[in-house]
Amino acid sequence: MSAAHSSAGRRTGPAPVEIALLASVFVVAACGLVYELTAAALSSYLLGDSVLQFSTVIGTYLFAMGVGSWLSRYLERQLPAHFLRIELLVALIGGALPALLFLANAYTPGAFRFLLYALVMVVGTLVGLEIPLVMRILRRDVQLKELVSQVLTFDYLGALAVSIAFPLLLVPQLGMIRTGLLFGLFNAAIGLWALWLFRHEIRRIGAHALACVLTLGALLAAFGGANAITSLAEERFYQDRIVFSATSPYQRIIVTRNNLGHRLFLNGNLQFAERDEYRYHEALVHPVMAAQGAPKRVAVLGGGDGMAVREILKYPSVEAITLVELDPNMTRLFTEHETLAALNGHSLSSPKVKVINTDAFQWLQQRSADGDDLFDVIVVDFPDPTNFAIGKLFTNAFYALLEQRLSPAGYAVVQTTSPLIARKSFWTVVQTIESVGLTATPYHANVPSFGEWGFVIASRRPWRLPTQLPAGLRFLSLPSLPLLFDFPPDMARVPAEVNRLSNQVLVSTYEQEWGKVMPAGH
Repeated sequence: MSAAHSSAGRRTGPAPVEIALLASVFVVAACGLVYELTAAALSSYLLGDSVLQFSTVIGTYLFAMGVGSWLSRYLERQLPAHFLRIELLVALIGGALPALLFLANAYTPGAFRFLLYALVMVVGTLVGLEIPLVMRILRRDVQLKELVSQVLTFDYLGALAVSIAFPLLLVPQLGMIRTGLLFGLFNAAIGLWALWLFRHEIRRIGAHALACVLTLGALLAAFGGANAITSLAEERFYQDRIVFSATSPYQRIIVTRNNLGHRLFLNGNLQFAERDEYRYHEALVHPVMAAQGAPKRVAVLGGGDGMAVREILKYPSVEAITLVELDPNMTRLFTEHETLAALNGHSLSSPKVKVINTDAFQWLQQRSADGDDLFDVIVVDFPDPTNFAIGKLFTNAFYALLEQRLSPAGYAVVQTTSPLIARKSFWTVVQTIESVGLTATPYHANVPSFGEWGFVIASRRPWRLPTQLPAGLRFLSLPSLPLLFDFPPDMARVPAEVNRLSNQVLVSTYEQEWGKVMPAGH
């Protein structure tokens, strides 16, 4: 290669080895970022608080890369062989990282956090070794000025490609485990390519070739068995037979079934259990629907399972229901899956229902051109505020927008975690609703799968007890309804801050309170 350059650094064009190594930099950067993103995403899925998990995982990963870069100084001879071995190690450990974390969460949950950061440190250190080695190999033939600019350019391009593809293509189409293994295969392919490029420099080429073949074989076998690995981990974790699973850009959706019926989990957090979901959804919907009198236009924010819509359709006065659900996978599942659609009475197929798959915060900000954007009832059925992405939907900014979409005589209702387990979190929501000038009327109901669960009615006028309820309810009745609004001393109001976009105190409060009894989520 050096013959292609004069002593003054003049060049007749890029040499094949240089091109191959720069292409390797692109792939190496892409693979490294995938391992970083999968570790951060899995930790936020399984531990909650996405901002904290992403910050600590990425911070640890970058620190480990720095350690790897520092250690690279001790590799002085046989640089191509070192590069090849590091590629194979990154391929095996990085590629298997999502599968190992899923299995650890299912079988040894107490060791999950330790294994997470241990793997991040190991993979980050190995990735930190890669680029310095490539630069030192290239330095033999490329001027330093061109070397740095070219390597960093390909490094950043690889990172850009993956940062776009990871949430939009890789995770939705392949899932976490297959994505990790696919990029492990890419790393192993780079190792095999390095073996061929530097076949005249690498000693014991037969042993290295065997290592490449074994690594590729192991990763291919794991890739082919990714579904079995996922099922093994999730069935152990959920303890029930999994009848549906999907990964969207927003969440991991799992539906299980046992002798008591189906259960829905989002990112590992229980959303409903068939045996008692009627208690939750009757308590959520009917106190506001019946009190309004004759609601015509209703909005449901969240609630992509269609259960709340099922209860709303029990009112003949309803003319139109707008369901705003971020994840199209949810509404598609509970519309098209025959068994699950039966649970909501095929409510999402009703001609009265319009489904909009978008962010509820953004939807509230958009006012319709004809002004026909006010609702008699708005049902807010989001998951608990386990992270800042969901926490923004419990802020005063959100409730101010909600108030603008509420008709003068309308009511909104918000599902609001447990006033017994997360007492301060519950009253934080009440305080936040009141801060935008709405009247807040809190109440609670016992749902065995969740325990005592809380709700808050938000309105411009005081809420009033309804005089009638739809026929056929299994939980609510007119005599028992007032009991829901009585709070015993252990759930009574406590001082709380307003939850704002600028501080999101609710997320940290929620995590502290639920963390004392179980992992965040419900």
